[in-house]
Amino acid sequence: MRLARALGERGQAATVINADSAQVYADLAVLSARPSAEEMQGVPHRLFGEWDGVQSCSAADWAVRARQVIAEVHEAGGVPILVGGTGLYLRTLLDGIAPVPQIDPEVRAAVRALPTDAAYAGLLAEDPERAAVLAATDTTRIARALEVVRSTGQPLAHWQARKEGGIGHLVQLHPLIMLSRRDALYERCDRRFAQMLRHGAIAEVERLLARRLDPALPVMRAIGVPEIAAYLRGECPLEEAESRGSQATRNYAKRQYTWLRHQPPADWPRIERDDFTIQDVFATLLRH
Repeated sequence: MRLARALGERGQAATVINADSAQVYADLAVLSARPSAEEMQGVPHRLFGEWDGVQSCSAADWAVRARQVIAEVHEAGGVPILVGGTGLYLRTLLDGIAPVPQIDPEVRAAVRALPTDAAYAGLLAEDPERAAVLAATDTTRIARALEVVRSTGQPLAHWQARKEGGIGHLVQLHPLIMLSRRDALYERCDRRFAQMLRHGAIAEVERLLARRLDPALPVMRAIGVPEIAAYLRGECPLEEAESRGSQATRNYAKRQYTWLRHQPPADWPRIERDDFTIQDVFATLLRH
């Protein structure tokens, strides 16, 4: 918001665009910490809460909408500000996505029914290159790689080499990776989850459970939902649900932290403190 306000003071209308895979869902206002109208401070915010939880929002789905919104903002003479920590979303938008053909439903069902060790053994035999970079317990990625090679006859790397739809080469980027101190970050994770429980998270999960959605949907697996659902079903006390939710939040923050330190281009600026000046960091952008 500091950047958006600074741009506004210079006559450049900014639009904040969500790139967080939880904040896209209308059902997760509290548990995703979606910004309130007051926090938006009159600045347009897009792609927040635009998907109903019954519909999975893949990285490809999000990237299609993000490209549209970015184009709209540019056409209006504004500046799009992408925020959020879902690396796959950002990579898909900037680099494109592998054009993997639609997976045969029978192949997908057969692969997803396999125990993880059997699926990994199959992947070792049919796509050893991919198997070599995956942990033997990574159920989701193993299943994805195996269903691709069995359905298309080509390994996942074949399709990933043909990425299409990325806009990274078409736009001028002003990236900033913000890395708070880990101890402060983890403390905020604990405080945030406790605040969520006091300010509507339990009721939010109650509404989700009442919809009887498929437990495999992303909205049902979002951090906090399984933990609070267990409490609502009487499987654990609230204190335990809070402890589990806080730990899950810290684990996710740790993964994000690691990804942001190593995956983006080395020349993207990284700030590892909280006391920075927007004018210094975005000096080139604010001069335009």
